[in-house]
Amino acid sequence: MSEEKNTAAASRAAKVPFSYAKLFASTFVISAFTVGGGFVLIPLMKAKFVDEYGWLEENESLDLVAIAQSAPGVMAVNTAIIMGYRMGGPLGVATAVLATVLPPLITLTAISYCYDAFSTNPYVRMVLKGMQCGVSALLIDVVADLAIKQAKKKLVLPLLIMVGSFVASYVFGINIMEVIFVVAIIGFLFMRDPRYN
Repeated sequence: MSEEKNTAAASRAAKVPFSYAKLFASTFVISAFTVGGGFVLIPLMKAKFVDEYGWLEENESLDLVAIAQSAPGVMAVNTAIIMGYRMGGPLGVATAVLATVLPPLITLTAISYCYDAFSTNPYVRMVLKGMQCGVSALLIDVVADLAIKQAKKKLVLPLLIMVGSFVASYVFGINIMEVIFVVAIIGFLFMRDPRYN
């Protein structure tokens, strides 16, 4: 009953009324164009569920993605489970997971029948290179957006964490799970103040 109340309240505050059909269609399209791993989901889901539909708050969506990222398993499915539950309860989970899994399943099934033609085709290689560039642009956009928002708040610690995480992972080659663990401890110890929300 409380889940239905939460869904109804979120739907009233939303720019677009919540529906499972819209959740399925949106998640299906996002999954179909998520090339380059689970991190590409972040800007696409934010654009759809936060900016366009208003079904989630921005901070809330980032928190849900952080939980999905730290849980074991495929990030895309974890994100679908957590966001689907938040937006539509158990039926939202089933809807979002099905919509997330179907596009790669359909694509891989089609490619498996003509793998030899795809693997040696120069045009397919060019398309994949172009997609890599697009993925890079999306990730840079998310990082720049987060950095600008934190800079506007004039809080130094989040910016130091962003820069420190990048340097630790990229420059020193520290495992990303170790970086996440250290950042989680820093957040727990030093970022419980409401101004960091």
